[in-house]
Amino acid sequence: MTAVQLNAMNTELWQSIGSIADNEVLMRRLTQYAKRLAKEKRNATLMSEEEFFAKIERAEQQAARGEGMEWMPGENLTTFLNRNGYEI
Repeated sequence: MTAVQLNAMNTELWQSIGSIADNEVLMRRLTQYAKRLAKEKRNATLMSEEEFFAKIERAEQQAARGEGMEWMPGENLTTFLNRNGYEI
């Protein structure tokens, strides 16, 4: 989506909200719908239970082969990433 299209959609959304802002029932419905949309977005970024356990299994296999990365005592995220080849 281009910036112009996004701006037009944003303007249309705010105009629509403005037209119902004085109606408590419609605002309540809009708020509930917005919450459901936000929840859908959050859920779309989550991995499934199968993906989670597959990832754990791969990590355990890598650790058994000595391929894992270890967090050193007192180390912060920046030094950990730098030490493992991820320049920050």
